[in-house]
Amino acid sequence: MNILVLNGSPRKNGNVESALKKEVERFSKKHTGCSITWEDISSLNFDFCKGCMSCRSNKDCILKNDDAHKIAEEIKKCDILFTGTPVYWGNMNGKLKSLFDRLVGILMAESKTGIPKPLHKGKKAVIVTSCTTPFPFNYICGQSTGAVKAVKEILKSSGFKIIRKVNISNTKNKEASK
Repeated sequence: MNILVLNGSPRKNGNVESALKKEVERFSKKHTGCSITWEDISSLNFDFCKGCMSCRSNKDCILKNDDAHKIAEEIKKCDILFTGTPVYWGNMNGKLKSLFDRLVGILMAESKTGIPKPLHKGKKAVIVTSCTTPFPFNYICGQSTGAVKAVKEILKSSGFKIIRKVNISNTKNKEASK
């Protein structure tokens, strides 16, 4: 089983990274022989999507070869995708969002009528979020729920089945967030 981890947090050893490690460990204990690829999104170099839509027909981004192309190949090979992000204004981290923008062509195709077609049916996903807003306000104010909704929209549209969601709140007062 090929596990791909997309750590959207720029903080080394922060709450998102710690939670992702726990979730991957928990999953790999139940599934022997796992191969784990870990990607820290903040250390990747890639250009922003230009919105040319060529990837929809080419099934690949036409921009120069960069780390987004590398992640595209890793997503194609994975069986389960663990995606973690800090919550920024009720959404995912901007660099993670920019990466997903670049990956549209390998995540979903488009029918002749313009209806999106998922390219990763049968694959599983886990979503991890972390925010400073205390519980229950992280839900009431749409912080954690906004970030989960944004990541879930991308992954479900791509065919991934979300098998687990982990939301960490009130991180301002947690040791790992420092």
